[in-house]
Amino acid sequence: MATKHFTPGLFAFLRELEANNEKTWWDANKDRYQRAVRDPALDFITDFGVRLHKLSPHFVADARTSGGSLMRPYRDTRFSNDKTPYKTNVGIQFRHEAGKDIHAPGYYLHLEPGACFAGVGLWHPETDVARTLRQAINDDTDRWAAATKVDEFTKTWSIDQDEDEMLKRVPPGLDPDHPHANDLRMKSFIAGANLTQKQVTSAGFDEELAAMFARASRFTGFLCDALSLPF
Repeated sequence: MATKHFTPGLFAFLRELEANNEKTWWDANKDRYQRAVRDPALDFITDFGVRLHKLSPHFVADARTSGGSLMRPYRDTRFSNDKTPYKTNVGIQFRHEAGKDIHAPGYYLHLEPGACFAGVGLWHPETDVARTLRQAINDDTDRWAAATKVDEFTKTWSIDQDEDEMLKRVPPGLDPDHPHANDLRMKSFIAGANLTQKQVTSAGFDEELAAMFARASRFTGFLCDALSLPF
């Protein structure tokens, strides 16, 4: 029988948190956070770990309450003008086993009222990592196209090419007339897919998400191989 992990109560909590983003409200509702958000997310991570291992044994589903796949609910406000203390979304990351030491590909699930999505890839990698990935795209055109330009991928995933997140031009040393020149300008190497709250709160969402990630396997594999990481 398909398992249902998340309920509308998760999104109700996040909406109320957005309207009451202060420590007093949080302290009064922390038990509710644990019941509606944290515990279902940790159960999801545990169950998804089995599916994740089938995709690749090198990605980690860590159901610890701190330091694991579930991202902390507390915002880092030190360098932000927005001093609200709590995140009004839930972030779940499944990092590559090498991700603790270097920038490495990962899988991501973002839960937010009206703005749920899944992601795969690397966000803003270090300069040398980005350079390595661009070189791989430049040199292995056919494999990159087979990973990212085919229906199996594009019917589910979209690679982020927001001009604000792109280099102004193809970097020196790479082919400015490359058939995928825009991909050589990317600062991040991420594919995203929007989700609905109905999907997230449906039984079997873990199976659906795993199938989505599987359709990005050539993309993830390309990134891993470019960085000499196992996939």
